[in-house]
Amino acid sequence: MLQCDHLDELFTRYPQLAACRLPIEQAAAELVACFRQGGKLLLAGNGGSAADCLHIAGELLKGFRSTRPLSAEDRSALTALYGDEGRKLGAKLQRGLPAIALPAELALTSAMANDVDAELIYAQGVLAFGQPGDALLSISTSGAAKNVIAAARTARWRGMKTIALTGKDGGELAAICEIAIIAPGADTAEIQEYHLPIYHALCAVIETQLF
Repeated sequence: MLQCDHLDELFTRYPQLAACRLPIEQAAAELVACFRQGGKLLLAGNGGSAADCLHIAGELLKGFRSTRPLSAEDRSALTALYGDEGRKLGAKLQRGLPAIALPAELALTSAMANDVDAELIYAQGVLAFGQPGDALLSISTSGAAKNVIAAARTARWRGMKTIALTGKDGGELAAICEIAIIAPGADTAEIQEYHLPIYHALCAVIETQLF
């Protein structure tokens, strides 16, 4: 299991999440392993959880709590190709991790909802983008979102790692996924308030381990 100050900080600031410690640590380890092996992360969720998907992707695609400068070799290669413009690119670009927020795929999700089945808007994205060794983080405060559940089922069939970020009793989503982080809370808003520090901690752990 990963030992990381970011996780200790999370549980110090949010002692209510102590019951979630093991699955959070497991999720962090799985995501680090996924990226180290060249895999990518897909994210699925609805409403506020859809916004969380984009938020998570944004933290992973560029620097989050630290800068991620290109290697000296990459900077030199850019300069050799493009001269001063390449030097400028190399000085400002940051190393990123492949994270795809499926709610951002509006052409796909709207076409699937209109032409096929709204419950499959994310499952189709998982089928198209997902490969064995990739990971899917499914976010649903109730654990009952049918389109997110369908995505998780598709991901397991594709040989991907499946992680649920949910609440209440975890619902069907928690039962399907290999790792289920079930945040405390009496209602959707409170559960979402816990989701944010959880996924910020996960992003911070991943960044610390890989960069």
